Amino acid sequence: MPEISRFYGIIILMYWQEHNPPHFHAEYQGNKMTVDISTLETKGEFPHRAKALIFEWISLHRSELLKNWELSLAGKPMEKIIPLD
Repeated sequence: MPEISRFYGIIILMYWQEHNPPHFHAEYQGNKMTVDISTLETKGEFPHRAKALIFEWISLHRSELLKNWELSLAGKPMEKIIPLD
């Protein structure tokens, strides 16, 4: 599962040829969560502050996430996405 970004200890990952809806996986200090790119619905447990950082990051990079989703469905290499700074 390729890592597409990392910031403040949060790792953002996306699998190749995953099931719909478009989503990504996040890991932070042993916590795991999936995030729907369109609706921002989450599954899994995550600290509130780390989740807020992910939502901020999504607001800046939603189009890049959707592009990576299309690349993943085609089995092509995904692009790294700039982390929060």
